[in-house]
Amino acid sequence: MNDPLAWIDDELAALSAKGLDRHLRPLGGGAPGRVVHDGRTLINFASNDYLGLAADPRLAAAANEAAATFGWGAGASPLVTGWREPHEKLAADLAAFEGAEAVALFPSGFAANLGTIVALVGPGDAVYLDRLNHACLVDGARLSGATLRVYPHADADRLARSLSRDVGRFRRILIATDGVFSMDGDLAPLPRLADLADEFGAMLLVDEAHGTGLLGPTGRGSAELLGVSDRVSIKVGTLSKALGSVGGFVAGSGRLVDFLINRARPLIYSTGLPPAAAAAASEALCISISEPWRRAHALELADRFRTAMVAPGQNVGDSRSAIVPVLIGDERETLALAGRLKERGLLVGAIRPPTVPRGTSRLRLGFCASHTDGDLAALLGAIGAI
Repeated sequence: MNDPLAWIDDELAALSAKGLDRHLRPLGGGAPGRVVHDGRTLINFASNDYLGLAADPRLAAAANEAAATFGWGAGASPLVTGWREPHEKLAADLAAFEGAEAVALFPSGFAANLGTIVALVGPGDAVYLDRLNHACLVDGARLSGATLRVYPHADADRLARSLSRDVGRFRRILIATDGVFSMDGDLAPLPRLADLADEFGAMLLVDEAHGTGLLGPTGRGSAELLGVSDRVSIKVGTLSKALGSVGGFVAGSGRLVDFLINRARPLIYSTGLPPAAAAAASEALCISISEPWRRAHALELADRFRTAMVAPGQNVGDSRSAIVPVLIGDERETLALAGRLKERGLLVGAIRPPTVPRGTSRLRLGFCASHTDGDLAALLGAIGAI
């Protein structure tokens, strides 16, 4: 019989030949900042657990207590029976933290961005995206049916020219950007984007996935760090990175959240977050507020690493967060270097196309509150040795 999926073999072989194939790898447990793989404990620099809370026993205790009361699964969409007391508390806690009127919860940060964009714009509208935006922003814009405009990375002048050319052409305009770019660790030019949003009457969506809990005087993200929190109409965040749980959220006005509850399909048609996950996220948010040393330590380690890399001429881009890339270029060389670091007890992400543009493969380092000075020394020593 003809195999209708036989073509996949050739596609996978082509990926492997280019050094672009990917594989899932089962990892064991480990202390914060550590992970067990193939029977060895590795220092984990591949994680987004910036505040070191994913394995914090206080989150586990909050989750266990909620699971004992509400069970594990939510059982239905939030609009049916999947909205419980832990969800209500988490939404209120996040709204207070963000200084927003309300918060909508989503199954993931990806779903939050995708669902929000598709709800806000459609045919006859336009979405303006940074060239290096995360895939969820790109996919949301494509699915919406709106006209898609892409400007060069962080080039607000090009965005301004594009907006000027389009005056009067579209019903609604949305500027959507990462706050912290996930593979580069640099920041969007948010003050300039906010100016353009005001000038052209555009909605401004900022994805704070890698900023929430970490950047700014109180940890509210890149918009707070750059002084434009009150000028961002739509703030998107995740619960799965610095806050160590799972899920995503959108913070904004009450009418925005009411609209999303009625129009954002990933919220309407997905089973709600496990109540235990919501309880764990509330606990993590509380810890992030009461223990600011966590974000300070992670950012300090990243800064020391950048300084050490720049001195011998390594390219770490314009990183200003806990994410630091070491640009390599070639896909196979990047994989080989990550493998040699693993041999020395370090787990480091080898990032290749299509996650990053061709020719910009890199080692991606994520610094966390659970890393020690000794961990940084081990990383620098290993990089120097290879």
